[in-house]
Amino acid sequence: MYRVEERGRVNTSSYRLYLRNAQGQIVSPFHDIPLWASESQNVFNMVVEVPRWTNAKMEIATKEPLNPIKQDIKKGNMRFVANIFPHKGYIWNYGALPQTWEDPTHTDELTGCVGDNDPIDVCEIGTKVCTRGEVIQVKVLGTLALIDEGETDWKIIAIDIKDPEADKFNSIDDVRRLKPGYLEASVDWFRRYKVPDGKAENQFAFNSEFKDKDFAINVIKNTHASWKALVMRKSPTGEINCTNTMVSDSPFLCSETDATAVVEKLPEFGAGDSMPVDVDKWWYGKKN
Repeated sequence: MYRVEERGRVNTSSYRLYLRNAQGQIVSPFHDIPLWASESQNVFNMVVEVPRWTNAKMEIATKEPLNPIKQDIKKGNMRFVANIFPHKGYIWNYGALPQTWEDPTHTDELTGCVGDNDPIDVCEIGTKVCTRGEVIQVKVLGTLALIDEGETDWKIIAIDIKDPEADKFNSIDDVRRLKPGYLEASVDWFRRYKVPDGKAENQFAFNSEFKDKDFAINVIKNTHASWKALVMRKSPTGEINCTNTMVSDSPFLCSETDATAVVEKLPEFGAGDSMPVDVDKWWYGKKN
């Protein structure tokens, strides 16, 4: 079990969300939460960054000590994704798999592009709207290979194992059969979500087709191996901050006292700014 500790003010650059484990210790959602909830059953831990139907672009801060969740900033402004008609905000619970890393120095032999320097992304398709910072256990159903400005950005499709319908979903074909149009909507969302910001549509490998569960799990294992090399200082870290409190043999391990000091440097949680007035507007654009 994990609980959140918020610092700063929501909708401002000061906001940070840290995680504590059941013992009350500060943990990095990037490095300290195990990838597998059950390796034998291929059940994974997922850190929820963005609850479904919300717009604030929250992400694990890979360049900060202990990697809190924060809101992305673009040109000095807090970043919110547009409601790209007919989609309201993010159309899944969106987050990341801990202890994974898409290596920006490695060219994927399947996509021909380097990694995006982040943990691998997850789209959780269950019925519950999760909360920011929640850690849930998911089973993987497939993956989509987004090519974002020349970088491979895998999108894992998964479902919470506690979802009332989880037993019905065991493959990407089950998603196609039981949630008709959802996979197509996901491709449409990822293709166009940056267009309102003036950027070109994103592209995809494999002719925009989803790969199956076994393929997705192999991608996850490869990114886990890349993370291991990173946190053990066997790969260049660049701007990535590998400070952690639980990876006992990592050279980046820090004490609980030092971890607490990192958090307590930040202002206590308080009332934040209001949402921009245009967050609930619809953006209408032509589908190519």
